[in-house]
Amino acid sequence: MEDLFFSDGKHLTKVIIATIISYFALMFIIRLMGKRTLAKMNAFDFVVTVTLGSTLSSMLLNKVPVVDGAVAVLLIISLQYLIAYLAQRSEKIEKVVNHSPTLLYYNGKFMEEAMKRERITEGEILAEIRSYRLEQVSDVRAVVMEINGTFSVIKKESGFPPTTLDEFKEQ
Repeated sequence: MEDLFFSDGKHLTKVIIATIISYFALMFIIRLMGKRTLAKMNAFDFVVTVTLGSTLSSMLLNKVPVVDGAVAVLLIISLQYLIAYLAQRSEKIEKVVNHSPTLLYYNGKFMEEAMKRERITEGEILAEIRSYRLEQVSDVRAVVMEINGTFSVIKKESGFPPTTLDEFKEQ
């Protein structure tokens, strides 16, 4: 029963030291890797985040030595950097790593097949339109689900030309 709340001072000291080292190591690595590490996540970034969390948890709870955990964290971040680098240079790798944007609504029509594929309801699209402070659906040219799962709502009078997505289905 006593080890449920407190094992011993030696173990607690290891946890404290591992936590401090892990915290500063992670801060250093995140600063080194740049803003992408903290940006809105796509599926690839989510996997990296979960893996990092699991590794850090093992380190903090003294399930793996700090150096072993630090090597694992460095390897995970390095793999993220390498795959992002390769995706930047190869369209094939980029398509594997990142989803494509999905057109969900265009000129008064809900794109039913795309909505089914993304598991999005009309109500969710309408909520996004409202979040852009638009009162009339007729004011909306398109609603796009971006690669990180966020929505973009494009107003009809925005004056901005389409940015791919097959140039909004060639207007």
